[in-house]
Amino acid sequence: MTLNDQIVAWLKGWEKLAILGIGNPLRGDDALGVEVLNRLKGKVPENIKLFECEMAPENFLGETELFKPTHVLMIDAAQLEAEPGSARILSTEEMAGTAVSTHALPLSILAEILRQDLNAKVALLAVQPERNELGEGLSPRLQKAAEQIARVLVEVTKGKT
Repeated sequence: MTLNDQIVAWLKGWEKLAILGIGNPLRGDDALGVEVLNRLKGKVPENIKLFECEMAPENFLGETELFKPTHVLMIDAAQLEAEPGSARILSTEEMAGTAVSTHALPLSILAEILRQDLNAKVALLAVQPERNELGEGLSPRLQKAAEQIARVLVEVTKGKT
């Protein structure tokens, strides 16, 4: 199943979408989620809210809940044991079994809180990083992945207001 197909299937029936861009802008490819958000700014309809969470997505829990989304998509780099730039959507159950990242609050727990509090569909769009050492900027493969993800999200949500 292509990434486009995964996103279309996951977004089925959405009315309001919160997108949480997660990652450390000072650790190379870990900034993927934030980069995707930057590429989405000004290109999505009003029923999509973008949250630039960086390394502390738990700090946006209240704001996300106030928005009352039907769907919450977290975007972050994660160890998928795949080719760099490979992406897939992980359910809350799949997140618990994946080494996602080093956030203070594991994303699987944050996802479960959001799912229960909002009765929303919650998932992680995880992307395999190539590098995450100190330094700004994504590797070429992750730049391409960020562009593809942003393009797919704009196309899939276009016209849905």
